[in-house]
Amino acid sequence: MALTHHPFGVEALLSRTTVLTYAVPAAELQKLLPPCLTLDTLDDTWGFVAVALVQTRQLRPQGLPAWLGNDFFLIGYRLFVRYTTATGKRLRGLYILQSATDKRMMQWLGNLFTGYQYRTIDIRHAATAAGLTFHSEQAGLAIEVAYGTAQEPELPAGSPFASWGQARRFAGPLPFTFSYRPRTREVVIVEGIRAEWRPRPVQVRTAQVPFVEALGMSEIRLASAFTMTDIPYRWQKGRTERWAG
Repeated sequence: MALTHHPFGVEALLSRTTVLTYAVPAAELQKLLPPCLTLDTLDDTWGFVAVALVQTRQLRPQGLPAWLGNDFFLIGYRLFVRYTTATGKRLRGLYILQSATDKRMMQWLGNLFTGYQYRTIDIRHAATAAGLTFHSEQAGLAIEVAYGTAQEPELPAGSPFASWGQARRFAGPLPFTFSYRPRTREVVIVEGIRAEWRPRPVQVRTAQVPFVEALGMSEIRLASAFTMTDIPYRWQKGRTERWAG
């Protein structure tokens, strides 16, 4: 197996994960996918781009003690997708367009062992009693979210979701992450395992995300935003199969 096929399991504590989900016309977003994947849509109309901002702790190869792990901040730009295996099983998961990190070591290791296209940027983030902020001058990124009251805040204006319950279906993470190697027609499937996932809706005050804006879509709507804390997470060793489509 090639190194970039996720050759061993990885585990970490996701101490803080914040996800902004954008709705885009499905027909346009499908063009960003390799031929083996299809979009996971809402009403066959909207596809979704997730911007995941994740503080990882003690990230390490599976089986190593936590003290040997490293702490990184990660930003992942992901599409919600589906894949049908060679045996006909339908899987729901994510396809990663690009990843960013605050550490060059994570960029090097991420690009050595995965196809997730890591790059290193400046990332500043802060948490207060009122909410969270994320900034990167290099990426032009500026995000501010507020916790709000105990009640769920209103969905963003123009969101295609009818409720926060419906929006949680696209809050991530999903069971699988997919990569595709066009030269060999191989699909790499990585399964993620978590103990629990309790996303908390947040209100977006500022969302300047140049990567999403640069996708060049005719319409982009902020659909939802969630945050969650202290999630033990494990990625299994990747497996590959040849796509015969």
